[in-house]
Amino acid sequence: MNNEIAQALQDAYGASRETSQLSLMQGFPPSPDQRVNWHNFMSPPYNQWAFHNLGRLRPNITVERGAMPPYPLPAAPFAMDDLSFQSAAGHEVSMREHLVATHTDGWLVMKSGQVVQEYYANGHQPHKRHIMFSVTKSLIGMKAEEMVQRGQLQEQALASNYVLELAGSAFGDASVRQLMDMAVAIEYDEVYDDPNSGSSQFGYACGLTPPPSGIKACPSLYEYLPSTRKRGEHGGFFHYVTATTEALGWVMERAGKRSCADLLSDVWRHLGCERDAFFVADPWGRNVTGCGFNATLRDMARYGALLLRHGHHQGQQLIAAEAVAAVLAGGDPAIYAANDSFALWTPAGSYKSQWYVYPQQALLAAGIHGQYLYVDYLHEVVIVKQSSMPVAESILDIDTVRLLRTVASTASTD
Repeated sequence: MNNEIAQALQDAYGASRETSQLSLMQGFPPSPDQRVNWHNFMSPPYNQWAFHNLGRLRPNITVERGAMPPYPLPAAPFAMDDLSFQSAAGHEVSMREHLVATHTDGWLVMKSGQVVQEYYANGHQPHKRHIMFSVTKSLIGMKAEEMVQRGQLQEQALASNYVLELAGSAFGDASVRQLMDMAVAIEYDEVYDDPNSGSSQFGYACGLTPPPSGIKACPSLYEYLPSTRKRGEHGGFFHYVTATTEALGWVMERAGKRSCADLLSDVWRHLGCERDAFFVADPWGRNVTGCGFNATLRDMARYGALLLRHGHHQGQQLIAAEAVAAVLAGGDPAIYAANDSFALWTPAGSYKSQWYVYPQQALLAAGIHGQYLYVDYLHEVVIVKQSSMPVAESILDIDTVRLLRTVASTASTD
């Protein structure tokens, strides 16, 4: 850890936490300065209301919970107290301090099927569904791995074999496995504060954010994905691109002849969830598979616990055990380590099927503004973090991963 990064971490904790004095979305109608809408919901302080009320702002597609009664998540006979962990900057930080600094809306820790911590803030509540942003990728990636394991998807086949519309795009001559592992050579930058970047253009096409005046945007992901262009040759690297997951989702839908929302409902309606989940829909009604999934804190914990049980739940195999094992085996750590920014965030990690992997130890899913799902097989711990950080990416993300791993090892000793 160089001195510049260490200082940035210290400054991030030391900075005063910006909080809104507004009481958002109160009144009929709310006053103009209290209104959360499509134009401001990604920005602070409005995101603190929007991220757990997105179904009121954007078109969406339901992932049904089914008719099963909620699967119980019993509280453990002990509760974890606040603890401290060593920041990447070298000083001790309390868990509570980090949760506050990262604008945590919901936090749940489960050890061996029992809840040892559960926390809500910023207006979030147990019944509310929170956007998980790029944690969505990992749910899609696990389903893709299952389709590969079951022979429904050929991992060496080209994307254009399934989706003819992708021929000539950045994705057309990429293999399904290259889509799954983020190894597509695409002219695209994941820069969230540049209105002309690839990730911003993606955001306009999927309907998450409106294009600024003067910016030309595609009206749907179905038009955006074929317009992407290749840069270099595929394979042998890790290049994180949200649009790649959208291309993967389109391939899965053509191969399975079902939407990704329907494919995921095969799990959700048998898992004993408390509420329907939902995907944000793009302007043409397509589920946004790269960042659009919304679910309650407890239901995300149920999904994590399902992975911990290798896809088995109450006598049913909801996810193929072979798929979970294949993802948990991880990817090539040398390829992942070559991406400096990601290696700094998750040292000793790898990447496989849209998951960050500590091979044979833990699976990590993560999304912008502080969303996390951590499944630790070594310690039998599941952790979910739902947040409304004011920026998409923060230096504090480095410490969040350190906190997750510390909490998992601590929970196993209590």
